[in-house]
Amino acid sequence: MSHKPKPAPVERARLVRDGFTMPEADYALIAELKHRLHDVKREAKKSELLRAGLQALALLDAKGLAAALDRLEPVKTGRPRKTG
Repeated sequence: MSHKPKPAPVERARLVRDGFTMPEADYALIAELKHRLHDVKREAKKSELLRAGLQALALLDAKGLAAALDRLEPVKTGRPRKTG
């Protein structure tokens, strides 16, 4: 009787939970990107889109990364005030 060796358990990456603030236009862009994926029958979570964006930014050189950041609308840091 031959025993097959058990495959090594797959190590999962440690997940980190974070929260941040973004302009409504950027939040709407997430919805637009999700909608564009309907044509190719692919769903995506917000976190997937943000991670894909990070991977795309990582491919840029320093000047390209700086240019991408310069195109962003400045956002005040911290939590927005609660209204009402």
